Amino acid sequence: QVQLVESGGGLVQPGGSLRLSCAASGFTLDSYAIGWFRQAPGKERLGVSCISDSDDSTYYADSVKGRFTVSRDNARNTVYLQMNSLKPEDTAVYSCAAAQKVQGRLCSSYEYVYWGQGTQVTVSS
Repeated sequence: QVQLVESGGGLVQPGGSLRLSCAASGFTLDSYAIGWFRQAPGKERLGVSCISDSDDSTYYADSVKGRFTVSRDNARNTVYLQMNSLKPEDTAVYSCAAAQKVQGRLCSSYEYVYWGQGTQVTVSS
């Protein structure tokens, strides 16, 4: 059974850091593109950061460039999203997703087939 499970969310003060994990079971992550998406109440889903299936090239939304880093740990079948210098506007439910082969834009949610349940990130003082 294919499953993605996120962890690492929580409450953090502005300027703080969190590391989200996306652990896979039922398939091997290293042959998939992995995306991190977030959705805040009343807002559209945003592709925050994605790593490709072919050459591990990465994409970052403008709003997180220089602050977030996506990485793979193939031995643990896990992808991470390191989030630094967090801002209140980063508050959202963060979900990871997997795509076996991305045909179009790397961080378009339509490309992704398998989704985790999401983890809440709240940035507040």
